[in-house]
Amino acid sequence: MTVASTSPNASAPRYDVIVIGAGHNGLVCAATLARAGRSVLVLEAAAHVGGMAVTRDFAPGYRVSACAHLLHQMPLALVRELGLAGHGLEFAATALPTTALSADGAALQLASGGTPGGAFGARDAAAWPAYHARLGRFATLLHGMLAAPPPRLGTDAWSDKLALAKVGLKLRLLGRRDMRKFLRIVGMNAYDLLEDEFESPLLKGALGFDAVLGTNFGPRAPGTVLTLLYRLAAEAAAGSQPLAQPRGGLGALSTALARAAEAAGATIRTGAPVERITVSGDRATGVALAGGTEIAAGCVVSSADVKTTFLRLLGTEHLDTGFVRRVDHVRSRGLAAKLHLALDRAPAFTGVASGALGGRLLVSPSLDYLERAFNPTKYGEFSSAPALEITVPTVNDPALAPPGHHVLSAIVQYAPFAPAAGWDDRSRHAFTDAILATLEAHAPGIRSSVVGCELLTPADLEREFHVTGGHWHHGDLAFDQFYMVRPVPGASQYATPMPGLYLCGASCHPGGGVMGLAGRSAARRVLEKGV
Repeated sequence: MTVASTSPNASAPRYDVIVIGAGHNGLVCAATLARAGRSVLVLEAAAHVGGMAVTRDFAPGYRVSACAHLLHQMPLALVRELGLAGHGLEFAATALPTTALSADGAALQLASGGTPGGAFGARDAAAWPAYHARLGRFATLLHGMLAAPPPRLGTDAWSDKLALAKVGLKLRLLGRRDMRKFLRIVGMNAYDLLEDEFESPLLKGALGFDAVLGTNFGPRAPGTVLTLLYRLAAEAAAGSQPLAQPRGGLGALSTALARAAEAAGATIRTGAPVERITVSGDRATGVALAGGTEIAAGCVVSSADVKTTFLRLLGTEHLDTGFVRRVDHVRSRGLAAKLHLALDRAPAFTGVASGALGGRLLVSPSLDYLERAFNPTKYGEFSSAPALEITVPTVNDPALAPPGHHVLSAIVQYAPFAPAAGWDDRSRHAFTDAILATLEAHAPGIRSSVVGCELLTPADLEREFHVTGGHWHHGDLAFDQFYMVRPVPGASQYATPMPGLYLCGASCHPGGGVMGLAGRSAARRVLEKGV
């Protein structure tokens, strides 16, 4: 893939659309617009495309997906629509199993869409099929909402009334019993739901982890059933490949998206940080780069987070006070960290067969463990016994490390953005040691095999990927920041109060995760506006 660098003396042609940021949503947006015949310029501050979906070196000879490490939410229809296979996207493994780890070796495996196998009793075996089918139906309902722009509230527009009516009809078509069940549980906390359904602490802990992954919640927080259904809805759209590992890491997906956009006619410039969005006649008219170059366009689409877009790139002087206040109040401080380990041999997890080592491994042995891991963050402290989502990507893709060596990648819940003591060398070492101690309890001897280590706290994620608060989803997924009020009222349908400026990043509906739906929906909204 060839991308152009921008210098202060570069010419400034006029484009139909400028997309700020070459993360996966920005690239999907650019590809969709270019396929519709629009001239599109994508500007990326980093030296490479991908945003938070990037593969990079973290130790000499060791490569890792820097943030998200598995693809489980991008709809299969979108992958086919953009022809990503033809642009180099390959999978090292698909339909990866999830294994819930236990220090005593009684691991529990959840095959993709299948029945649990391992340490659970007859009651759970009997309850699982009904639970899985019921939540699958609810997830299907939500998926229809994720794939389309949300309606606006308080308008007389027939399009908004029709969209709301469609949501109501889909809910009613669940049938009376399921509709009542959905309305009863959707606002619940995952702790109570799972306690009602199952006996096995290990099974409940694994299911509860999916309800809080990447969030600012513990399993007892109201609304965590919503976040669980959100994950299931996105996975359902992935078709035959939920929990897949792209060959070459998540950066390979971004490269394929960039190639698809370029093949459609889009231009991508890396090393081109946008300093501000230019405004003329109360309309966004282009961008100014950090070097001083101004580039004009019919409209601007930002895949940056909502606070960066409005408070820094556009500027509050162009917005009314009430809207600025709503943007400022968006909760966007992350609680998830990332640990990367370079290992001189394959780790051996207790109770995990070698065939399952290439899957997804969870350290969340019970709901109470998960809640205790969350509790310290209420006081600005990191968890001393964190919950982990672990992958060993080199099992399926050996090229990511030297021969015979391995990479371990772990998402760590919970790590505050700004701990009370700050993220100095001492606190970073203490947190890293707590994570390694947790790993050692489940993979004895792993400490002695570590030859390289990298910890990315939410503060590091903010600095490296320019995401306010280092939040993986650009903002909490919660009832007051979801669907028709995401990111804020007045900017919930990708258009913004500033004419000519649109949003396409994870800040807007349907939210975070490597799914690309926000980028596609934003592109369709731009096309509807006649750009």
